[in-house]
Amino acid sequence: MAISFQPKENHLLAALPAAEFDAWLPHLEQVDLPLSQVLYESGSTMTHVYFPINAIVSLLYVMEDGRSAEIAVIGNEGIVGISLFLGGESTPSRAVVQSAGVGFRLKAQIVKDQFDRAGPVLHLLLRYTQALITQMGQTAVCNRHHSLDQQLCRWLLLSLDRLQGSELIMTQELIANMLGVRREGVTEAALKLQSAGLIQYARGHVSVLDRVGLERRTCECYAVVKNEYERLLPGKAPT
Repeated sequence: MAISFQPKENHLLAALPAAEFDAWLPHLEQVDLPLSQVLYESGSTMTHVYFPINAIVSLLYVMEDGRSAEIAVIGNEGIVGISLFLGGESTPSRAVVQSAGVGFRLKAQIVKDQFDRAGPVLHLLLRYTQALITQMGQTAVCNRHHSLDQQLCRWLLLSLDRLQGSELIMTQELIANMLGVRREGVTEAALKLQSAGLIQYARGHVSVLDRVGLERRTCECYAVVKNEYERLLPGKAPT
C-alpha cells in the first residue's frame, strides 16, 4: 500500500502563508520520484514544479560529449523548477533524481499566477532562489579550488541534510558523475574517508559514522551554503 505524505513535510511549502498554502493544497499531487528519473531536460518547457519530500534531485549541466557535473542539490528544503516562475520556462540544466523517494508536483500555470500577484509567495520564492544561487556559485568555487575528498565531504553533508538518517544509496559511478570527476578519484577519496573512520562504503551504500568529523574535514563551502539557507529561510532550512 502506498504511503501517504504531507505536503508540509517540504519546508518551502510549510513556509507558505496559510491562505496561499490552502489555495495550492487541492492541486498538489503526490508523485513517486524513482532513481535516475529526469524531471526536465535541458531546454525543455516545464509543465510542473516539484517539491521533494524524501528524495534528492540533482541539477546537472551536461556537455555535448555527454559528460556532466552537478551544480546544485534540492531536497525537502526547496522546489525544483525555479526557471518557470523567473520567466524563462526552460533552463540549460537537467534535473535528475539522485536519491529515490516521493514529492509533490504542481502545475506550472498555478505557480506562475501566484508568483505574478507579487505577494508573499513571490518574496518566499525569491529568497529560496537566492539561497539556491549561492549553492550553485559555491559549488563552482569548490570544484575549482578544493580537494576531491573535501568536495566529497561537502556533497555527502548536503545530501544528508536533505534526508532522514545517516545512510545514502549512491554508487561510485553516480557520485563521479555528480562531481564531474573520474570514478577512480571518487574511489580514492572514499577510501580516505573510510580509513579516517568517517564513513563506511559498501555496494552502493554510504553510511556516515562521524558527521562531526565530516564537517571538520570539509571546506568552508558547506557552511556558507547551509548558513545562507538558514538566513533566508529561517526555521525551514534543512537540519
